[in-house]
Amino acid sequence: MMVWNWIDRTPRRVLALISLACVALLACGLYLQHVVGLVPCPMCIVQRYALIGLALLTGLASARSAKGWWLTLSALAALTAGFGATVAARQSWLQWYPPQSVSCGRDFYGMIESFPLSRAIPMILRGSGDCAAVDWSLLGGSIANWSFLCFALLGLLLLALLARGVRGARQRAPAPV
Repeated sequence: MMVWNWIDRTPRRVLALISLACVALLACGLYLQHVVGLVPCPMCIVQRYALIGLALLTGLASARSAKGWWLTLSALAALTAGFGATVAARQSWLQWYPPQSVSCGRDFYGMIESFPLSRAIPMILRGSGDCAAVDWSLLGGSIANWSFLCFALLGLLLLALLARGVRGARQRAPAPV
């Protein structure tokens, strides 16, 4: 109950914390890339874009005091978290059940530059050989597994925030005449 009270009283702080969590996750990804030396696959890059979108949407929502703004931006952020979780789940699936033929193919930017978007997006989501590789793990989970967990938790927190915000708006609304 204490958590729900905190969410009810400080939704903008919750949104700011979600934004900071996204920035921290992006920093972890950049650390793994530039310090540890891991090269991100196309699906990892899509997940980074989802994190950037999530950070921007929740950051903007926390900066806006009008309830309509933060509810709308939070709903968009929840959709973005769902998209990120879907991509991470797909990558986890590829890691658990790798494709029969492994070909590294083009990188993310090569796909975007060489093919129309309608053809590049399915190629990215199909994954490539390097999307199925597990180059690093923590407590038995790959980066994709942890990414899915983070997106799912942030998405659930956003949905709880939205449910509480909408419920609170309904309770305060005057009765129709």
